[in-house]
Amino acid sequence: MREPRDGANNKPSKAAAAAAASPPQSFPLILDVDDFKGDFSFDALFGNLVNELLPTFKLEESESDGGDALPNGHLRVPSTDGSKYSQGIVSPLFPEVEKLLSLFKDSCKELLELRKQIDGRLYNLKKDVSVQDSKHRKTLAELEKGVDGLFDSFARLDSRISSVGQTAAKIGDHLQSADAQRETASQTIELIKYLMEFNSSPGDLMELSPLFSDDSRVADAASIAQKLRSFAEEDIGRHGIPVPSAMGNATASRGLEVAVANLQDYCNELENRLLSRFDAASQKRELTTMAECAKILSQFNRGTSAMQHYVATRPMFIDVEIMNADTKLVLGDQAAQASPSNVARGLSSLYKEITDTVRKEAATITAVFPSPSEVMSILVQRVLEQRITALLDKLLEKPSLVNLPSVEEGGLLLYLRMLAVAYEKTQELARDLQAVGCGDLDVEGLTESLFSSHKDEYPEYEQASLRQLYKVKMEELRAESQQISDASGSIGRSKGASVVSSQQQISVTVVTEFVRWNEEAISRCNLFASQPATLATHVKAVFTCLLDQVSQYIADGLERARDSLTEAANLRERFVLGTSVTRRVAAAAASAAEAAAAAGESSFRSFMIAVQRSGSSVAIIQQYFANSISRLLLPVDGAHAAACEEMATAMSSAEAAAYKGLQQCIETVMAEVERLLSAEQKATDYRSPDDGMAPDHRATSACTRVVAYLSRVLESAFTALEGLNKQAFLTELGNRLHKVLLNHWQKYTFNPSGGLRLKRDITEYGEFLRSFNAPSVDEKFELLGIMANVFIVAPESLSTLFEGTPSIRKDAQRYNYIGSVNAIIYVLWSCYYY
Repeated sequence: MREPRDGANNKPSKAAAAAAASPPQSFPLILDVDDFKGDFSFDALFGNLVNELLPTFKLEESESDGGDALPNGHLRVPSTDGSKYSQGIVSPLFPEVEKLLSLFKDSCKELLELRKQIDGRLYNLKKDVSVQDSKHRKTLAELEKGVDGLFDSFARLDSRISSVGQTAAKIGDHLQSADAQRETASQTIELIKYLMEFNSSPGDLMELSPLFSDDSRVADAASIAQKLRSFAEEDIGRHGIPVPSAMGNATASRGLEVAVANLQDYCNELENRLLSRFDAASQKRELTTMAECAKILSQFNRGTSAMQHYVATRPMFIDVEIMNADTKLVLGDQAAQASPSNVARGLSSLYKEITDTVRKEAATITAVFPSPSEVMSILVQRVLEQRITALLDKLLEKPSLVNLPSVEEGGLLLYLRMLAVAYEKTQELARDLQAVGCGDLDVEGLTESLFSSHKDEYPEYEQASLRQLYKVKMEELRAESQQISDASGSIGRSKGASVVSSQQQISVTVVTEFVRWNEEAISRCNLFASQPATLATHVKAVFTCLLDQVSQYIADGLERARDSLTEAANLRERFVLGTSVTRRVAAAAASAAEAAAAAGESSFRSFMIAVQRSGSSVAIIQQYFANSISRLLLPVDGAHAAACEEMATAMSSAEAAAYKGLQQCIETVMAEVERLLSAEQKATDYRSPDDGMAPDHRATSACTRVVAYLSRVLESAFTALEGLNKQAFLTELGNRLHKVLLNHWQKYTFNPSGGLRLKRDITEYGEFLRSFNAPSVDEKFELLGIMANVFIVAPESLSTLFEGTPSIRKDAQRYNYIGSVNAIIYVLWSCYYY
């Protein structure tokens, strides 16, 4: 038999070996349990069983013929050779099937036997395992009991160790306490011995222990002296004896009064000795010695005497030349002529020098004193209270509000500017010193206290300064106006009045200067007031000064312009003549009237310019309020509204003056219109003797002159007035002109050709007045044009002319062609009222 090809397991099993050795008819199998141990493979076991019985030569032949094996164990052969197989020539593929079947049956029996053996062995093993497991559990239980007992033993041991440790700690504490008590007792014995030395006799410090005179043991001596002094004072206090009286009763034999007095003397002497050594080391810049002395001196009043002594001996506080140099650096050689800009530069230089000096001192203080922050606090406080205060006293001399300094000397404004510069620069110095270090000192509060006397009365000085500036400015403007008036003395009275009024005219530049003063004052308010409520109060007071100044300036300017209008009106009334005068007198009066008219026209223009500049000035104030004042008042409830009300109240006087002046302007214009109408209008203009000839369609000379005058004089009004003010003024002027013309035309009679000229005049007036943009005035002159037709149309056409107004139509038919004065009055006034 051949070996299998795959070589799955070349080593034959014991069963296969037995089968090979046995005769072909029977196959006794011997299967061993070992065959199933390790890496067991069923394919290998099966191969070892059948390899000796399988016909391997048939397998090779089937592989060479290429036939296919069928599921029934026979080969599939090609169809050409099918007849051979059908004839039974080909033998079966597995001739050893019977042997294999017998082998498999025996193997199954053997496997069943082996399974029984394995099951028996497994049962025995389970019993053994169960027995061993019981033993193991019993052993574990015993071990757990042993471990629990061991843990209990450890707990008792730990508790014992803890108890022993606590006992040892208590013993150690007792030993330490005993040692401390022993040390304290030893020190107490030593201190009592020293105390007895000090309590021996009053004022006797010569027989003290060497400790108190040895310079190398000064620290120990100071410590012991302070302890003795504290103990003695405490003992005296327990007995109810005040220390000063005890010191005064040093001759007493009982108690420790003598010790207290002697200790006080010794401490003073020791402190002075240490301070002397400290000063000597300070002059030599021996920082180590200074630090040692400062450390010892810290035992006396926490070292306050040493700190104050060190600060007090700095050159900046004791050298007079340094103080004089400070004043010279800030104020210059001529202190009376110092300017704020020069003072600002001087303060910047001086404060920088002071900051550098303090910074250098800070380095020394840090290296010497145990508590450098306390020393820095004393140093900075001394700088501000002595050096800075001395400088500010010379720089800021508060002027009197009763007798103000003259403007030539700078006035109150110079003091305020100096105050602002000094305050701002001193605040910068305080911040620099804070950065260098000043301990717990409130530098900001201390700096504020330096200026408290100035800040308390600051608002009054600011308002007084603004009033002084305004007063000086008004005097300056009046002086300039007077000089110009004196220079033009040869000019006539009317012209002179015009010149004076033009020189005293309202100036936007002056109002801008007022605002500039106020801006500067507001900037100082911002500087001095840190709280919003205080700032709002100061700002409102300063802004109210501006409102008063501008209101008064505008009102005075408008009043001066009104005075020129009043003077022009007086000139007109002066030259009003009667009817019976000579031609020469009439000519002179006419010339004077022309001069009065020129003065009135000039006054009208001057007032309009004043109104225009007043409006521009008010706009400047409003813009300034919106940009600079509002934001400072809004944080405080009610402040903004109150300021707005103040502004409206302040401008009311100027508005009243403007209103009166505009009324006078209308009166001036109407007076000149009446004069022109009276001088230029002729009776023949509306009742020509040549009525039958070709009519004259031109406007009358009086109409032309009036329109030309109005166009010329109102040009300034169109420029000066705006908005509703312009509309109201022109409407009133148009109504007054309508009334004047009606009154003027009452004096004349008209024929048809005159009616045509009247209609032409009305058209000219109406076209000019349309530039007023006053609908009510335009309507009145349109109605006048319609009424002028009463002198032109035939009587039978009047019904169509006044259709819709029966009463006017009836009157027109009645008075048509009469042309009488009463007729035109009635018709025109009916038109006016209906």
